[in-house]
Amino acid sequence: MSVQAYVVRDEQRPPDNALLQVVQRGLRSQPKRLPSWLFYDEQGSALFEQICEQPEYYLTRAEIALLSEHAANIAEVLGPDVRLVEYGSGHAIKTRLLLEHLATPVAWVPVELSSEPLRLGMQRMAQHFPELPIQPLSVDFTRPLRLPVPPRAPRRTVLYFPGSTIGNFEEREAAQLLRKMRGEMGDNGGILVGADLKKDRATIEAAYNDRAGVTEAFTLNMLTRLNRELGCNFELGAFRHRSRYNAMAGRIETYIVSKREQRVRVGRLQVLFREDEAMLVEYSCKYSLEDFAALAATAGLAVQHVWTDSAGMFSLQYLTRSNAG
Repeated sequence: MSVQAYVVRDEQRPPDNALLQVVQRGLRSQPKRLPSWLFYDEQGSALFEQICEQPEYYLTRAEIALLSEHAANIAEVLGPDVRLVEYGSGHAIKTRLLLEHLATPVAWVPVELSSEPLRLGMQRMAQHFPELPIQPLSVDFTRPLRLPVPPRAPRRTVLYFPGSTIGNFEEREAAQLLRKMRGEMGDNGGILVGADLKKDRATIEAAYNDRAGVTEAFTLNMLTRLNRELGCNFELGAFRHRSRYNAMAGRIETYIVSKREQRVRVGRLQVLFREDEAMLVEYSCKYSLEDFAALAATAGLAVQHVWTDSAGMFSLQYLTRSNAG
């Protein structure tokens, strides 16, 4: 395993007091909202892996089908001697399909805040690519990254952002993140980003409301985490999951809904929830190709290549600096 001297650093995990401030601020806002990164403690990450296996959750199957068909062409476009920096690497299953086709990659830099998925992803990748240098970063990818010094000079740095995580950001925040990535990739670099495509409401809503209830367990696990880490007293049976597609905004909106009027302790704050009050916990934006090109342009980027699965459900898009940027 070529991790060499590089160790998993957990530099940007928020201390409990900062976490409490984030949660209290979100629960004081109107309407109430909490950031979606709160989903991903160890249990939440495991539940998300289960979501990806549900029959209704088309996204992972579509992305794997896309990579199975197009990975060789994607690798040809990226070229040899790439340093691949992966945002939110998780278990890195899809990354393996890409790395199998990359010519002489310089290094893989998995960026993942959850330390256990990062460790497992590195372990699996090292088994498949024992000569590949691995330089992990256990940090929040939305903050500026200090990339490790590569073992040799790359021809280009490519920031790989698989899945549909870019869709979890509102348009302004997504543009800010892409602008940050534009700086980190360097003059000759690029961004390979997954974007879920617009399709019929029934297919989209089913993906976020699976019959087995795994997505609901994943959503409500956020409350379990707050009880454990902050000493809150959320009663899970008094809340439910709700995901609906907002066609006008082009996004799934996920809420935790209070089943009755109740008060919850959050630090020294007593938070009132009305019956049927909905707390926003995640957006999942869906794009047309024109939508995503316009978003990229606001960040000084241009879409150079687009790959989709055969059913046109999901896209991988390669972005570079635009001449106007």
